Amino acid sequence: MRSRLLPLLIVLMAAILLTLGFPLAISVAAAEQQRLVIDRIDDTARFAALAQSITDTSPDSEERRRTLQTDLELYASVYDIRAGVFFRDDRALAKAPGFWTLPAEGEGRTAFNEALLGRRSHDPPQIWPWRDGRVVVASPVVRDGDVVAVVVLDSPTGEMRSRILRTWLFIGLGEALALLVAVGAAVRLTGWVLLPVRTLDAATHDIAGGRMRSRVAASAGPPELRRLARSFNEMADNVEDVLEQQRAFVADASHQLRNPLAALLLRIELLALELPEDSEEIAAVRTEGKRLARVLDDLLDLALAEHAEADLQLTDIVPLAAERVASWRPMAEREGVNLTLDGAPAATAWADPVALSSALDAVIDNALKFTPAGEDVTVTVAAGALVTTVVVADRGPGLTEAELERVGDRFWRSTRHQNVNGSGLGLSISRVLLAAGGGSIAYEHHPPHGLRVTLSVPRDLPGS
Repeated sequence: MRSRLLPLLIVLMAAILLTLGFPLAISVAAAEQQRLVIDRIDDTARFAALAQSITDTSPDSEERRRTLQTDLELYASVYDIRAGVFFRDDRALAKAPGFWTLPAEGEGRTAFNEALLGRRSHDPPQIWPWRDGRVVVASPVVRDGDVVAVVVLDSPTGEMRSRILRTWLFIGLGEALALLVAVGAAVRLTGWVLLPVRTLDAATHDIAGGRMRSRVAASAGPPELRRLARSFNEMADNVEDVLEQQRAFVADASHQLRNPLAALLLRIELLALELPEDSEEIAAVRTEGKRLARVLDDLLDLALAEHAEADLQLTDIVPLAAERVASWRPMAEREGVNLTLDGAPAATAWADPVALSSALDAVIDNALKFTPAGEDVTVTVAAGALVTTVVVADRGPGLTEAELERVGDRFWRSTRHQNVNGSGLGLSISRVLLAAGGGSIAYEHHPPHGLRVTLSVPRDLPGS
């Protein structure tokens, strides 16, 4: 969720900064050019005042014209600006530099024509840093109410464009800094908002994995999420209480039924003394009684397994698997099955040795039950990046796709294997024992026929 929420916040903040930055940059460029235009207008007004007193009939007009020419040349040399005073017929009264002439068209001609109407020229088009243009300003020289000449200033814009660009760089750096601050604030904000969600997600996974005592600390995040965390904790407490009651009921019922069942089996044995030794009815009753005793024992083991916590230790799985294979080899030899151990010479993982041994016993027992004489059962240990696996592969009849979905359910047994001894709880107990330590059990086909059961235990300590 954070990976989706954080980019959205960053995009929104970047859009806001850009929305504010572009008008600011445009206004800065306009202000710089306006300052340049106003400065040039002041200069044209000064030159227009000098040119106003120059007439063709005045005795000292030539002296004043030379003074104006000198001022224009000094102005042009200092500021690198083309300056001139032109009569209505484009003749120059004075200009600098000498080679400059009034253009026949363009911004200079437009400004000159506007000044001939008795007003200063309009502001020139905006000059941008990437566009090499010039600013032309013109003011009329008015004598006795008539426009007799026009002062024209043609200014370069390099310095103005440099100032605009520098200001834009400062604005860009400021916006980048503001964006970094906003990103930092967004990271902190999303972390604060989503912390209870991440904690709730972790607690949910823990409970789904069988660690029912996992809870959420309702002390961080917005009030709504803290209230959700408290509600989750209350729900988890209620679920744990219900499951604990169920476990206690199963354990108590299994324990309480064992004594009456033992007494019943004893009475059956006493009755058998008075009947013929080859009585089929007595044999059937004995078999059902023993089966019922195994079911009660398995129920009690299942209740204890669900209640017990895993004693995780860093364990070398290979010696443990070798010990269980050696324990089951006599039975395999009696059934004519070849039981072998294969795989890595060493593979460590975090596991409860007793729980893993019990689960491995249940899986090997099932494999030997359903594997015909002359076939193989292979136990393979492998160390992966995250988990260490123990794979038990047999060459029995295997299971169908529908049966693979149900294998491991409590009391479930395939209709094809009802004549094989078992209660249908062995694999369920194995799953509970492994899940308590962060492990798992999986089932798949073993082509061309058979079943492959994979026991997985984590290589890293769960919760670390």
